[in-house]
Formats: sequence, C-alpha cells, structure tokens
Amino acid sequence: MSDSTGRKVTANINLTLDGRYNGPGGPGDLGAIVPYAVTDVARNHLTRIWENATTVVLGRGNAEGFLGFWPSVAEDDNADPRDRGYAKWLVDTEKVVLSTTLAEAPWSRARVVNAPTAEVLADLKATGEGDILINTSASVIKAALAADLVDRLYLIVCPEIAGGGERLFDDGLPASKWTLTHREIGESGEMALTYDRVR
Repeated sequence: MSDSTGRKVTANINLTLDGRYNGPGGPGDLGAIVPYAVTDVARNHLTRIWENATTVVLGRGNAEGFLGFWPSVAEDDNADPRDRGYAKWLVDTEKVVLSTTLAEAPWSRARVVNAPTAEVLADLKATGEGDILINTSASVIKAALAADLVDRLYLIVCPEIAGGGERLFDDGLPASKWTLTHREIGESGEMALTYDRVR
C-alpha cells in the first residue's frame, strides 16, 4: 500500500495521571476526566486537534455518543465558539466508523467499515489529504499504536489518579520515541500536550 499522500494519523484522548481513560466503574466512569474537559486549555486543545483533520475515525460506541451530542452544539448560538467549531467540523467532515455490528451508518457523511484498524488507516493514508484523526476511541488508538501507525498524539493529562480502569498504553506496544511539540497547562493543573512520533 502506498503512503505517498503524506497524510498523518493523529489521535486524541484524555488520560488521568495513572494513564487511564476511564475509572474503575467502567467506560462511563469519567469523574476524573470530565471536570478538565471544559476548561479553556481543553477547549483550545479541541480546536488544535481538528483544524488540520479531514477524516475522523471512530469506534461505534464513540460514534453513537458523539453524534448524538455534538450536532445540537453546532446549532447552539450560545455554545462556546470553540465547541461550535469542533461540532460543525464533526458534523461536516468524513467519518469512518469501525464496527463489527453496525450494517450501515445512521449519520450523515459517515460510513461503517468492518476491517482491522491498521488496514483501514493504510487505505485512508493512500488517498486524499489532511490529517486522519482517531478521536477519543481508545480501542482504535490502541490498535493503531500496536501497528506503529500514530504520527501525532494529542493528550490531555488530568491531575487525578483514578486507581483503576482501562489504560491506554498496554504492555507489548512497540517501543517508540516522541517529541513534545506543544504544551499548555491549565489553572486546575490539567496539561494539553502534543507529541509527534520520531521516525
């Protein structure tokens, strides 16, 4: 598969100090993360993650959650302009939803693909332009990291230890080196970090 387009694969996720994207209560346990997702630093970060992206890749669960919530924000004149910008981008951009259970996408500008993450990303990289953003879908990010296909990581590190829950960086990932290209620290101690893969 040719990689001649130069498209970057980027990934965005929020983590606790102990590296978890949810707490011990499971996928809905976001108590250590949610308070930091609406800060100025987080909203500025939100703009950075999508401004160069032309395709968003989501797992089914995230697609259902995001596409049930953000379209109303895109229409809300009272919403923070950064939230609206992101919401409009999410509604209007090409969406690829990885799922083994959905037959077709119930959302506009979205298609469902039932294939391994690495294969889907290789296909996307072979055509088109702009960044390919894996947006907060941990299972997809993990598969992309395992295949060493992530070129940029957008992280928000929240100043809490969850003490349980699922970690993003599992044992067994290929070793890799990253360069910190952006950092911003919020008043509550949250950090927005951008790391680029050194190849």
